[in-house]
Amino acid sequence: MRWFAANIRTFLLALVLGIAVWVSAVSAANPNEVHAYPKPIPIEIIGRDSSLILTNKIPENLDVSIRAPQSVWELLTTQDNAVRAILDLTGLSAGEHRVPVQIQVSLRPTQIVLANPTSITVNLESIASHTLTVNHSLSGQPAAGYQAGDAVWASDQVSISGPESLVKQAAHARAVVNLDGARENIDQSVDIEVINSDGDVLRGLTLTPDSVRVRVPIQKQGGFRDVAVKVVVQGQQAPGYRIENISVFPPVITVFSSDPTLVNSLRGVVETHPLDLQDAKEDISTRLSLNLPENVTLVGAQTVQVQVSITPIQTSLTLLNQSIKVTGLAEGLSAQTFPQTVDVIVSGPLPVLEVLESQNIEITVNVTGLGVGTYQLKPDVQALIGSVLVESILPGTVEVVLSIPSTPTITPTVNP
Repeated sequence: MRWFAANIRTFLLALVLGIAVWVSAVSAANPNEVHAYPKPIPIEIIGRDSSLILTNKIPENLDVSIRAPQSVWELLTTQDNAVRAILDLTGLSAGEHRVPVQIQVSLRPTQIVLANPTSITVNLESIASHTLTVNHSLSGQPAAGYQAGDAVWASDQVSISGPESLVKQAAHARAVVNLDGARENIDQSVDIEVINSDGDVLRGLTLTPDSVRVRVPIQKQGGFRDVAVKVVVQGQQAPGYRIENISVFPPVITVFSSDPTLVNSLRGVVETHPLDLQDAKEDISTRLSLNLPENVTLVGAQTVQVQVSITPIQTSLTLLNQSIKVTGLAEGLSAQTFPQTVDVIVSGPLPVLEVLESQNIEITVNVTGLGVGTYQLKPDVQALIGSVLVESILPGTVEVVLSIPSTPTITPTVNP
């Protein structure tokens, strides 16, 4: 016993050193790492009294940095919901509160190094409800020659609920149906809006129902009729061009006559005055008047907008036996190409290709940095006219022979 008492300090020192060595070995094999958690951590709200409503906006996610061994980090990044952020509102009454964010980590050992936010301000307010009468109204006018009948609304009451302070601002509710340009009966749902005393729409309230069904009969007035517009053209566009589209606005017009039999006798179409396309090469935008029978008038604007899209006809052309130019040839070398010419297929507008010449196409092979030898090179083809595209070259590869020109031998001659 005396011996143990005399050596207890030595035993304790050995134990401490052993633990230190063990911790050092474990740390070396599984070192601690500090990283920002890579997954979004949604902030979960729990414990809110059902008679209260949260009226301010809070952050959606929490940012957090964690210190943990490498093996734990591997699990944290692969496991779902390994880190949670809780905002507990249990026991809170109406008013403003500063609530700490509780961070829960399902794995150990871990340490929270940094979190943002650490606490959040919440505004809680009592939920109130109220019933309002919906004011129904019509806006706009039906198309010319049409009139609206009496609107039939499915309901005229709406129940609103939300923060008490917001509900108190509600002055009335409204539902508006738009009749602009209507030619057919309207049967649709219209959104209900809650308005304050200043005429502003209140947001953040729950409406039941949030829309109301409305039916409005739309009837055609006597002497009015809708007819289509037909564009009459004369002449031919320039050779090499084509008409892509002819459009008219409005495509349907309304005509009127005090004698309904006149408009009813129309064939359902009205022609424009002729549009001259002779030798046209560009798009046309113009207004044209209409050929209407006597005692029949056009309701509204007396002309229609006509647009014509004219584009060149696209085609292709093969240029035969086009010469090849060698570029980048080193000094003291000569070059030969086999074959010496190629065929080039180009495409573009027909009027351009009809006047295209060989000098408008440049074909080169680049031998920069190449020495004596035989090479298989791909020619580069450039169209010097912007609207022309190079589609293909035949052959696609040519043989280029680089050599040193031979010096001719001079043989002396003797005159007898």
